[in-house]
Amino acid sequence: MNIKDFKWTREPLEYSFSENRIEITTKPKTDLWQRTYYHFRNDNAPVFQMETEEKYFSFVVKTDFTESHHRFDQCGIVLYLDSENWLKASVEYENDEFQHLGSVVTNDGYSDWATTEIDASIKSMWYRLSRREDDYCIECSIDGIRFKQMRVCHLNHGKDKIKFGIYACSPEESSFKAIFTDMKLTECMWKAHNGQKPDEDD
Repeated sequence: MNIKDFKWTREPLEYSFSENRIEITTKPKTDLWQRTYYHFRNDNAPVFQMETEEKYFSFVVKTDFTESHHRFDQCGIVLYLDSENWLKASVEYENDEFQHLGSVVTNDGYSDWATTEIDASIKSMWYRLSRREDDYCIECSIDGIRFKQMRVCHLNHGKDKIKFGIYACSPEESSFKAIFTDMKLTECMWKAHNGQKPDEDD
């Protein structure tokens, strides 16, 4: 991957690049969310993405959030098409006991949030985002070797050219440094389904 292929949608408070390492310092009150449950719309988190028309691939990145310390501090992968169509996955700080490992998928202006609690001692996480046309698989890993499925999802407007990459934000009065390393693109590691055949009208 070439960092020069990536572009900002909203630059963060501060950031730095070095070989195979990106550091982002978040701004307070930055987030991505649309409508559901909270009834508010937040669309000001910085995202750093590259563009592709490739239909089958996997994107891997390691995140380090050792400095996260305030409720909802987060960093992870993102596929941001526009303010109402995107997905993200991250670990969100909650307190000194647990955090939320989760993902959000937003289609046509409505977000969902699927989470599970993990121990607060975990301070790094790998993610793998895989694409098969307009369907996507998000996985996570503690060691970068064994990945576990977080979710399979569909993006209503994710069939053609897309953008994907990384993000970090602090929805409340907070700021922290997020570190991203080991970014790479590979062949699609999410293999074709080998069970029931598709319906003929799909």
